[in-house]
Amino acid sequence: MTFMDGLISTQITAAGYYKAVDFGKQTFLPGELQFIVIIILLFLIFIFMSHKLDRNSFGNPANAGNLMTIEEANGLLNEWVPNEKLRLHMKQVAAIMKAWSIEKENADEQTALKWELAGLLHDADWEKYPDDHCRIIIEELEKRNIDPDVIHCIASHGPGYFGVEPNNTMDKMIYAFDELSGFIHAAALIRPTRYEGLEVKSVLKRLKSPAFAAQVSREDINDAISRINTSLEDIIQFIIDHQKDVN
Repeated sequence: MTFMDGLISTQITAAGYYKAVDFGKQTFLPGELQFIVIIILLFLIFIFMSHKLDRNSFGNPANAGNLMTIEEANGLLNEWVPNEKLRLHMKQVAAIMKAWSIEKENADEQTALKWELAGLLHDADWEKYPDDHCRIIIEELEKRNIDPDVIHCIASHGPGYFGVEPNNTMDKMIYAFDELSGFIHAAALIRPTRYEGLEVKSVLKRLKSPAFAAQVSREDINDAISRINTSLEDIIQFIIDHQKDVN
């Protein structure tokens, strides 16, 4: 049996390593091909691991309180993110972050702006610089002398991917909101009435279906929820309520 007969595909796991999946009959590879497959997988692991930021300190503490305006942030998005759907995702996360900071954390205007900016810019470099995702936007914000709280929040929105642990409530909430926001939006788009009438139980049912929005990491969602003092159900409802009208 040849290599192509077995149709091997490489998939990344939530833990950050790769595995070969055999679709069809079991495939026995010649020694040379086994070696090639191993080399390819090791290379892919290296590429994945290269997204680790390898640091936990971001920005200059002297820049605390230094924030760009929402208009400036949107200008950066328009320059770096041609994809309207990706821009919508970031605007939705921004709206959720701002709402949570005000309603749940009693944030003042300045603090709410920090939360909103982190949500708005967390994926700003993903489309233009996919191989350096997070690294480029961090460097850009550091050049602009932006508050290090905003930069660290962006760096920690995927701890398993970027290697930066969420330190505070703002960090933990962007981690919780990011994957769920996109997932809930996908669940809404397949309904004739979109967000209208979308219930938490429907989202939970979709989460239990591995085939639906398979690229969304359930492991990350569970990990994020385990770090906060709010139930998954309440987070889902909050997201539905606060991102449904974002456009």
